[in-house]
Amino acid sequence: MATDMACIDVSTQDTYAPHGQKQEKLQLSTTLRKYYAFCKRKTFAKFVASKENPCSEEAVRPTTWHCCGQSFYEPSSIHKHVARAHESEITQLTESTFENFLSQTEKDTLSQQQVKVKETVDISLWIPDTSHISDDQLQNGPGEVLLYYCYCQITDPHPICAWQKALCEKLHLTGKVRVATEGINGTIGGTKVATNSYIKAMRSHPVFKNMDQEDFKTSEGGAGCFPDLRVGVYKEIVPMGVDPEEVSYRLAGIHLEPEEFHKEVEAILSKRDSCKDTILLDCRNFYESKIGHFRHCVAPNIRKFSYFPDYVDQNLDLFRDKNVLMYCTGGIRCERGSAYLRSKEVCREVYQLKGGIHKYLERFPEGFYRGKLFVFDQRYAISSNGDVISECRYCSSPWDHYQLCTTTFCCQLVLSCPTCRRGGLTSCCPTCQNKGQGQEPSSTPHHREECECTDGRPRIPQDVL
Repeated sequence: MATDMACIDVSTQDTYAPHGQKQEKLQLSTTLRKYYAFCKRKTFAKFVASKENPCSEEAVRPTTWHCCGQSFYEPSSIHKHVARAHESEITQLTESTFENFLSQTEKDTLSQQQVKVKETVDISLWIPDTSHISDDQLQNGPGEVLLYYCYCQITDPHPICAWQKALCEKLHLTGKVRVATEGINGTIGGTKVATNSYIKAMRSHPVFKNMDQEDFKTSEGGAGCFPDLRVGVYKEIVPMGVDPEEVSYRLAGIHLEPEEFHKEVEAILSKRDSCKDTILLDCRNFYESKIGHFRHCVAPNIRKFSYFPDYVDQNLDLFRDKNVLMYCTGGIRCERGSAYLRSKEVCREVYQLKGGIHKYLERFPEGFYRGKLFVFDQRYAISSNGDVISECRYCSSPWDHYQLCTTTFCCQLVLSCPTCRRGGLTSCCPTCQNKGQGQEPSSTPHHREECECTDGRPRIPQDVL
């Protein structure tokens, strides 16, 4: 404990001496003094509770305590007794608890220092040399957006996070990257020169060396598709709200190549209503499937992927004894979603589209997926066919270009055609439309999703075939 004690502030009068050592009075800092007092209160309360007589099972009796051959019937009396007769025991127990705290604090500090060392090593080793590439090539020219994920074991995600941030900044990339112990998930934009350098750097890193070129899905775009760069460490690389230790991606369904998935969908569509043993399940959010989906699919009316587990739980009969074909944008939600569905042990089998809709459209641009593919950036959607399967929220004319609701505090997406927008219909619902007409924004914070769009929709819908 000498190391801990040597760095203690001497600005207060409270003292402490480690148990078993000579009572040399060492002054505690304000923070440690507060924690020592907390340890003492908890220790005292635990000691008093240990002297409590168990209540009779036959009748509820007032609480009594028994200590040192005496019975006590009031809390104040047992407290006074313990304070007088057991002061040394309370002090020893308190000091033991406090020492454990200091020891753990020292370990945590050492661990943080080790993380910083690892970050420095990782960053220096895996940042590529770009001296042969000009800044103009990294910032100007044809661009694209990368979409990728990799489930793998990452012992410490913080160095990977620091490396990703430094890598993207050096290559002038924008976007979002999530890192966790279960892997990495990213969507970034920049010039093609920059994204190619990024892919090479990723595949050169020992943690991600098993990634293939085709694991990086590309679409037309660039750095302007994102407002900034956000890189962080999270519990999950896709927010399903279920601990990865409880439902791991390793339990995921059987992966089907786009060609295999295409044949399965073709079989479902050929049988139409007579197909009772297979479900085509879209595990995206309602606003995604609204502008594009596979024909004859079940598209849950959910707003967030974190609602998907509850959707499964409340619709188990829908999947009972069925084969389930799942799909999502790029495949990542199906990894955890299919694992969760399989964990319920109600399906015959669960399959998922490898590479998601993104890869399917590369192989079958005029296949069974119709409409736009929603993407989580400022483009909102990309297309491979000319179908428009959604409509304007106000006039019902064909329309599938999302824009944000223009009402303050609302972040809902709205489908409003040019004609309706010119007429001032730019909000997601009548409630928001009324808020935006002549009303000053309130100084009181609002819940950003507070409107008819959410109030009128069940959080977890019940689906039937």
